[in-house]
Amino acid sequence: MKYKPTFKYVIKQKQSCCNSCVFCFIDQNPQGLRKPLYFKDDDARLSFLYGNYITLTNLQEQDIQRIIREKTPINISVHTTNPALRSRLMGNPNAGETLETLYRFAAAKLKMNCQLVLCPGLNDGEELLRSLRDLAALKSVKSIACVPVGLTKFHKNGLRCFTKEEAAAVIQTVTSQNKADKVGQNRLVCADEFYLKAQLPIPEYEHYGDFPQYENGVGMWATMQQSASAVMPPSADCCKKLSIITGVAAFPLLRELFEPYSNITIHQIQNDFFGHTITVSGLLTATDIITQLKGKDLGELLLLPPNMFNNDSITLDDMTVTDIEKALNVTTKVVDKPENLWYYLEDK
Repeated sequence: MKYKPTFKYVIKQKQSCCNSCVFCFIDQNPQGLRKPLYFKDDDARLSFLYGNYITLTNLQEQDIQRIIREKTPINISVHTTNPALRSRLMGNPNAGETLETLYRFAAAKLKMNCQLVLCPGLNDGEELLRSLRDLAALKSVKSIACVPVGLTKFHKNGLRCFTKEEAAAVIQTVTSQNKADKVGQNRLVCADEFYLKAQLPIPEYEHYGDFPQYENGVGMWATMQQSASAVMPPSADCCKKLSIITGVAAFPLLRELFEPYSNITIHQIQNDFFGHTITVSGLLTATDIITQLKGKDLGELLLLPPNMFNNDSITLDDMTVTDIEKALNVTTKVVDKPENLWYYLEDK
């Protein structure tokens, strides 16, 4: 198991973000949530320790030199390699200039993972092509992930979600640039959400290599499918009656995966809390689950996705697994990883 040191003992003073990104998800939170959900971290130390993505905009020269000296691997939110557009997207006039830091890291041969949060009409199309080519030219960049903008019902900056056709165009651009990439190994990847939106097949497990962008939602479904094929019961008759929770995006995939098992029901939960444009399971709240499942036959067991809980096992609306269990009057468990699914599916 990978060791994750306790935050409060490792870092005394948090480094916050100095940007005002037009797509910032934290700015789209409603009022009344717990205080930590409004804090925007942008800390190179967290990038090293936990894999967080940083923007480079609050690094001092001494920070840059230390990172280069210690050869620290780093994850960078690039969004675009067009300096003027980067400043516009990130609401920071200095954001474009700090791209120079990325090139300094590349010259020092630091291992980097880069992400591009794409907004239709802003940094997709020709701008995306430019960014992919610029980043792919840097051999020390291990991976480049394209992630679609997430918009809650509280969003105020006039952005919109990708259409089916636009999502397909992003995938086509990334695919073509992957083929042209001289380094190879599928460094350029799209989040699963793009494939779901475009209604295109998600790549096979082997496409993602060592899954450097897994936490960005890249290759999650391939991992689930691969793990499930190894642990799924050989017969539908050996399963107890149970229910599995998921968001709208992954519902068709899970429904197809568990179709042979009549005792397993997949429940898709609409995100009323953040709005129906949010379809991933990681942003589900306990309130929506309880409201939408109240009174339904959930069988002997209800299984929840792990990514809807924080490290303290609390949901976005400050509830626990026990709270959900009591409200729905059914034994409730969190499936921490796909390979443990068999344990819950066995008819004990």
